[in-house]
Amino acid sequence: MINPSDEQLRIIDAPIAPMSVIACAGSGKTSTAVRRLLQMRRQLGDHRGRVALLSFSNVAVDTFRREYQSLAQEMSSGAFLSRVDINTLDAFITANVLRPHAYRTMGAPQSAFLVMGGEAFLGGFTFRTNTFPREITQMQVGIDCNGIYFYYSDNGGIQRLDSAQAIRLVQRLGQVGAYTHNLGRYWCYRTLAEQHGVLRALVRRYPHILIDEAQDIGTVHQAIIEQLVAAGCQVSLIGDPNQGIYEFAGANGAFLTQYGQREGVNSLLLTKNFRSVPAILDLANKLSTRADTADRKAPDTIHGAFFVPYRNTERENLIAAFQAAVLMANLKLERSAVLCRARDMADKLAGKEGAPGQGTVKSFAQAAILRDQHQDYSGAFKLVAASIVSLLANPPQKLVVRITQSALCPDDQVLRRLIWAFTRNPDSGLPAATLTGDTQWHPLLLERTKALLAQVARDYGLATADNLGQKLAKRGLPNASLIAVADLAAKAGIPRIRVDTVHQAKGESLDAVLYLANREHVNALLAGTDTELGRIGYVAVTRARNLLWLGVPANALADLRPALLEKGFQEA
Repeated sequence: MINPSDEQLRIIDAPIAPMSVIACAGSGKTSTAVRRLLQMRRQLGDHRGRVALLSFSNVAVDTFRREYQSLAQEMSSGAFLSRVDINTLDAFITANVLRPHAYRTMGAPQSAFLVMGGEAFLGGFTFRTNTFPREITQMQVGIDCNGIYFYYSDNGGIQRLDSAQAIRLVQRLGQVGAYTHNLGRYWCYRTLAEQHGVLRALVRRYPHILIDEAQDIGTVHQAIIEQLVAAGCQVSLIGDPNQGIYEFAGANGAFLTQYGQREGVNSLLLTKNFRSVPAILDLANKLSTRADTADRKAPDTIHGAFFVPYRNTERENLIAAFQAAVLMANLKLERSAVLCRARDMADKLAGKEGAPGQGTVKSFAQAAILRDQHQDYSGAFKLVAASIVSLLANPPQKLVVRITQSALCPDDQVLRRLIWAFTRNPDSGLPAATLTGDTQWHPLLLERTKALLAQVARDYGLATADNLGQKLAKRGLPNASLIAVADLAAKAGIPRIRVDTVHQAKGESLDAVLYLANREHVNALLAGTDTELGRIGYVAVTRARNLLWLGVPANALADLRPALLEKGFQEA
């Protein structure tokens, strides 16, 4: 989008005041939000307060930063243009509340710090459930009309915890100065409620906050935002309630919808879709009962929304057929994806689970498969880093995070490069997954891992754990290649298409999408966006620019066909 539409200009150039923008999928929310941020900063001029643009993913934040910098450079220079903060909502509260101030509310002797799970001292921080004790990193927090409550997820359901016991455990961890991702929001809320000076100072520093993807605001985030609003901060929200797919955290889009009904909040719309071809947008409109318009025209190549039957034993054939259809439509495989509702199904189809071996060796094998069969070097690197750290005698806290998240820990760059080189090079590092597991791959893994650990010990003073041979035993490795099933597309020299979850693809624009659904998923999709499962289907549909395939179980096709045709799907 080069020139903003009239709808977008009404938002960009609106007077500075709280607003709620309900935007359809593919409406250019990112560009609109960045331009709105720039215009707000211009209108404020030399006002010393800062404007924050917040979202929920690092990918979105990186995009915002690039676009803002590009737009700001086109304008006359001025110091006031730099008085903006673009970050995730969690990073914003961490930098401004948790690290500098939360320790006083926590009763800790030091600044608060994040724990990821696996830290040695967390062994004593577990909570009881109906089955077995769980680590505190699995505890989640919510807020409803009765106040704060604690819960955990169990087989897709929510199990509430005894509040008194949960608070005692959280308080005990807080006295150490530690918090988890979920508990960080809880401590932020408590800090702002109990340290009124911190809240006032925060609102003075950030009198205006714009939140993108506002349908993802959960109950605790909402409570924090309400604290800011009550203290005088002008908050604007932009998002699509039909894409609220984090209902377990209370993020169902209701807050965004209701916010625009408040007195003093300007309610605006974005109704033009710049992403999808008309056939896909027509389907999306029927699912969401919206009446959005398409900016694009129908292309001459294959396009539209199709349903395709499949059997569970033939899912690989369906994926191969979809890849062929993408290429026939002159679309890009690297900008297309197979999307699933469940993480375990996506991992299985993507080759991210089911590797042979046991323990650490299994993790190394999985990394080799990711690298060699799926070209997923990032996933392989994370597995190798965790495996190497597990072989150290007394690794420092959060060493895996320090290795894998370069932005957080630039001081560990040399160690990161060493493990990255081991990961990516099958000739001198992690052996190739095409080798025979027990007789070829394992001896090389053992030899090269020992050499790497020796270098780590020599250069970084990190000693290797005892019983290394036992930790790297070849139990469970086959007398065959680690890649059990040859990828049909890879044989022809074509990289395998990405397989991921709908949640992971949210916010993306993809050339082609195969949404691999079961009967329940299809029924929920056809029923519309009143349920979370229906909204998940809607998100899958609206990712696609040109081509959408819906995988329908063959044994359910006869029952589902009339409704699919009525909604606008074509039968492939």
